[in-house]
Amino acid sequence: MAGAASVGAPVQAAGKPFSLCLNTGTMRGFQLPLTEVVDLAAKAGYDALEPWVGDIESHVKAGGTLKDLAARIKDRGLAVVSSIAFFEWVVEDEARRGRGLEEAKRLMDLVRQIGGTRIAAPPAGATEVANLDLLKAAERYRALLELGDQMGVTPQLEIWGFSKCLNRLGAGVFVAAESGHPKACVLADVCHLYRGGSPFSGLGLLSGRAMHVFHMNDVPAGVPPEQMTDDRRLYPGDGVAPLKQVLLDLRAAGFTGALSLELFNRDYWKQDPLLVASTGLRKMKELARGAGG
Repeated sequence: MAGAASVGAPVQAAGKPFSLCLNTGTMRGFQLPLTEVVDLAAKAGYDALEPWVGDIESHVKAGGTLKDLAARIKDRGLAVVSSIAFFEWVVEDEARRGRGLEEAKRLMDLVRQIGGTRIAAPPAGATEVANLDLLKAAERYRALLELGDQMGVTPQLEIWGFSKCLNRLGAGVFVAAESGHPKACVLADVCHLYRGGSPFSGLGLLSGRAMHVFHMNDVPAGVPPEQMTDDRRLYPGDGVAPLKQVLLDLRAAGFTGALSLELFNRDYWKQDPLLVASTGLRKMKELARGAGG
C-alpha cells in the first residue's frame, strides 16, 4: 500500500514522531457529556480527539450544536483525527448495504461538521461471516471510499479481531489494496491484532501513508487471544504486547499519524476521569520516547 495518498495528517508538535489522541470510548464509563470530554482531553494535554459518532449524536440530542462543538474543539487546540462508527458497508445483502451507505453518509456529515476528516469502517453486521469474498469486499470498500470523496471524510478499514472476517491485518490490507482507491487505508488496534492472531511484525510491511491512526492499549499477561475481551485492555506499557517494537516499526514504515488511546477497562472507570486520561497520555508519551520521539 505504498502508493496510498496522505490525507489530512494530524497536527504534530515539532520533533514529535506521532500525535497523541484520546478516543472518547476510553471515557465512556464515566458518562460525561462530549463537551466535558473535550475539555478533559485538552486539560490532560492531548493533541487530538477521536470521538464516537454516538457521542456526537448525544451532544445534539441534549441541545448542543455541531457548530459550537467544532468551535470548542478548535479553541481547546485539538484536532479531530478520526471518528468511530458502525455502519454496514460490507454485508452481503444489497438492501442492507445500501442502507449502510446512507447511514455512512449521514455520519460522515456529522464528522465533517465538527472538523473531522476520517471515520472508522469496521466489518459491522458481517462479524459472523467466515467466508467473506475479499475481492467483493474490496469493491464495497471502494464504493465507500468514493462516498467519502463526496463527503470529504475518508473511511478507514478497521480490523476487528473478534470478527470472523476482516479480523487479521493481512485481510484488511488485501481489501484496501485491491480497492484500487488512492485514499485506501487501514485502522489497526493493539488488542484487535492480538485477538485476531495477526503478528505485530506485519505492521512493518505497511507504508505509513496507508495508516493515519493506530489504537493504543495493551494485553494482560496470561490471556490467550481467544479470551481477550475489550474490558481487559490495559494502559499501553502495562501488559505484554511488544509496543516499543510496534512503534519503532510504525515509525520506520513512515507512520506519522495519531496514537489514539482506546480503553474499556471497568476498573479505570472507577477512578477519576482526568487521572485516567492523564495516565494514558503519560504512558503513550513514554513509549513514543522509546521509539525515538
